[in-house]
Amino acid sequence: MHIEPGLVDAGKIGLSYVTAAGAGAYALHLAAAALRQRGALSLLGRTAVTTALVFCFFEVLPHQSVGVSEVHLILGSTLLLLFGAAPAAIGLALGLLLQGLFFAPFDLPQYGMNVTTLLVPLFAISALARRIVKPDTPYVDLRYRRALALSTVYQAGIVGWVAFWAVYGRGLTLENLATIATFGSAYMTVILVEPLVDLAVLAIAKRAARLQGTPMFEHRLHHAEAL
Repeated sequence: MHIEPGLVDAGKIGLSYVTAAGAGAYALHLAAAALRQRGALSLLGRTAVTTALVFCFFEVLPHQSVGVSEVHLILGSTLLLLFGAAPAAIGLALGLLLQGLFFAPFDLPQYGMNVTTLLVPLFAISALARRIVKPDTPYVDLRYRRALALSTVYQAGIVGWVAFWAVYGRGLTLENLATIATFGSAYMTVILVEPLVDLAVLAIAKRAARLQGTPMFEHRLHHAEAL
């Protein structure tokens, strides 16, 4: 997911630095909590894995420019369920940065917009998971309806933020609204695919008994919530 260069001009792009700073501060808050709960080795290990995966998502998986941005299979809900909110957030931010530094330097001016667009919906589904997944239900026992809800909210959040940046940068012209609608429609394919990926990955994790208790995965993946 890379917002089209020039969508927001230099005179307005300062807002993206503010939103990215806010998202980054909250990610650090989550990281501090994860550090207290699981220790530095667990946090660093999970963050390294998510960063590598995100980099691969952007560079290896199919993606297509559509309208005002690109359509990627980002698998944000998958990262959240497997590794937790803090490692997923930091991995998204670092993976996006590495991709920009080494393969797409023309995207670096849009980094603030892109990282905001990826992280804020992740924080939203982290909060949603706490509400819709029962405390006694490990993530490996998640059903399709819950996985669909998480994926839909995440992708809808991405589309919503891209739409915001497009309107902020180019206004409410018919042409701009049409390109936003084209991008949003294309993202429907991701909403259909991601829950199936989530369930497939969770099914593999459920059968891999040796993964239980490992510090490289989110505790809720195999265990009920600690009360």
